[in-house]
Amino acid sequence: MDAKLHDLTLDQLRAAHGAGGVADVVLRAEGGAFVVAIRTLSGGDGLLVKTRDRAPRSFADPRKAIALLHGLGIVTARLDTAHWTPDAPTIRKARPDRSAAFKRAQESAAHDAWFRAEVEQALREAEDPDTVFIPHEEVTARWVTKRAELLRRAAEANK
Repeated sequence: MDAKLHDLTLDQLRAAHGAGGVADVVLRAEGGAFVVAIRTLSGGDGLLVKTRDRAPRSFADPRKAIALLHGLGIVTARLDTAHWTPDAPTIRKARPDRSAAFKRAQESAAHDAWFRAEVEQALREAEDPDTVFIPHEEVTARWVTKRAELLRRAAEANK
């Protein structure tokens, strides 16, 4: 697969395969990682590349590449391990920005689940005929008293 080079992003590979334009796919070892080599029906050869920097997309674990191809509907591919050195270190850039984003997403999902549970509980309580509702004026009066007590205690503590 070394003729005319037509590197493809994941979206381009999806479109090319969907249009029936992919002739051959090879999961090719390069050092300790694997790349996806593609031959199109027009005779162009290339690699699966990253969208941002167009660098070859490499997989330390070939199962990840196979799962990706399978998800695209590519169920037949060849495997080339001629240049595979399993003990070679795979170069992986640390992505602290992605780690932080993933952590925020997990925290957000957890908060969302908690909030939804709280709302559901409040709705159940509101529909319960035994629920006793406290008038707004009474709640406001209780908080005025409570706030005055807290302010008094804070003033005494600051003396």
